[in-house]
Amino acid sequence: MLKRINEALPGLVVSILLYGVIVELIGVWFVKDRIAYSIGVWFGIAIAVGMAINLATVIFDSVTMGDTAHATRRIVTKSILRYVVVVILFVLFGYFQWGNLIAAFLGLLGLKIGAYLQPLWEKVKGRR
Repeated sequence: MLKRINEALPGLVVSILLYGVIVELIGVWFVKDRIAYSIGVWFGIAIAVGMAINLATVIFDSVTMGDTAHATRRIVTKSILRYVVVVILFVLFGYFQWGNLIAAFLGLLGLKIGAYLQPLWEKVKGRR
């Protein structure tokens, strides 16, 4: 299903999840409250995966539109909305203290790390 939206999306999601496993396994040994850390990391990873899927669908929809001006407005609007939702989710996460907020931010960075690792993932997958 993800491949229908964007060819690179499955690799990006796998890279984000792989990053999440690595951050979880390394970081859980250095914190006092392991449960809060784990909740934070996976909360951030879930947001990163959601943002990746949303970004891919917005780009797909915008590219298939005929009107360039409308597509540009749609991309900008959806980008702003995506970041507003992330800020709201992080404020709620921090306010209700559902987990470690710094770990959640580390998990969210999985989107950036996954974007950098995705070409490497494709190269490794292509050599098999």
